Amino acid sequence: MHFVIMGCGRVGATLAQSLESYGHSVAVIDQNAEAFRRLNADFGGKKVTGLGFDRDTLHQAGIDDTFGFAAVSDGDNSNILAARVVRETYGIENVVARIYDPHRAEIYQRLGISTVATVRWTADQMLRRMLPMGATDEYRDPSGQIRLAQVDVHPGWYGRSIRAIDEASGAKSAFVTRYGDGLIVHPETVLQENDILHVLVHTDASSTMERILTHAPQLEA
Repeated sequence: MHFVIMGCGRVGATLAQSLESYGHSVAVIDQNAEAFRRLNADFGGKKVTGLGFDRDTLHQAGIDDTFGFAAVSDGDNSNILAARVVRETYGIENVVARIYDPHRAEIYQRLGISTVATVRWTADQMLRRMLPMGATDEYRDPSGQIRLAQVDVHPGWYGRSIRAIDEASGAKSAFVTRYGDGLIVHPETVLQENDILHVLVHTDASSTMERILTHAPQLEA
């Protein structure tokens, strides 16, 4: 498959080289030709100097045969403009844009453009390491209404079934990470000590889910 990446900073260069290592063809766009020095000497993809939302530049990069497009330049405006041009003009569905402003990222998620909000992601990862309890986003659907979140669970839930956890929290447990391995759960799976729980939950219900799972279960009458 062919991929086009706009922006040859550290993220763009790493992404391009990773895709090429998987056997895909890659074209990298950057308005500064010096940026291509970040690519390894053996990089075999196209290097196109220009703006990622310019049609001539996109055609040079092979946009007509592209499976996926990533806009990872340093500018939110450029990334959004390029992502919209590629999606709306060329009909490419697999488009993602890096957005530094988390509020703008949420808006464009609702418009169907997948975004990576760098500031939000970094802040969430820092909070996960500082706060003892809570939930951290791992994925949100394009509408922003559904979260896949990693949840810190109170030890009182250990030994309880996934069915009991889901019924109490209103979330849908997707999988657990157990001793470094992913395990898809079923209703009778029992949560063990040191398991990391990953749940699907509606955004509006997230606060309730966190409050329930980060506290000891209520004693049954």
